[in-house]
Amino acid sequence: MTNLIACLSTGKGTWGHVSRLIQDGEWENIYLITNDFGKENFSNEKKAELIVINPIKPVKELITELETKLKGKTDGEIALNLVSGSGKEHMAILSALLKLGVGVRLVGLTKDGVEEL
Repeated sequence: MTNLIACLSTGKGTWGHVSRLIQDGEWENIYLITNDFGKENFSNEKKAELIVINPIKPVKELITELETKLKGKTDGEIALNLVSGSGKEHMAILSALLKLGVGVRLVGLTKDGVEEL
C-alpha cells in the first residue's frame, strides 16, 4: 500500500484539500509536514503523524531536519502532495526525499477523487 506525505502549512483552502485527500485515499501511513500552528489546530479522523518544522529556518537546515525526520518512513510507494505550503517548504521536502533516494508520485484531489497527477 502507499504512504502519503503531504505539506500542511499555509494557503487559503489548502487544509480542506489535504483533509479530503486523507479521507478519500487508501493510505498505509500518513505523514503531514506542518508547523506549530498546524500541530495545534489540524485534526483528522485517520491517524496522521505530524512532522513539525519551523519554516522560518534556512532551507538547508529544513532539508537536513526533514531528511532526519523522514528517514525510515519512506519505505514502499510514496504519494506526495504539495498543495499547501510555500515554495521554500516544497523545495525542502523534495530535496530531503531525493537525498533519501525516494521516488514519489504526485497526487491530488480532483473532481474524480484522489488521482496521480
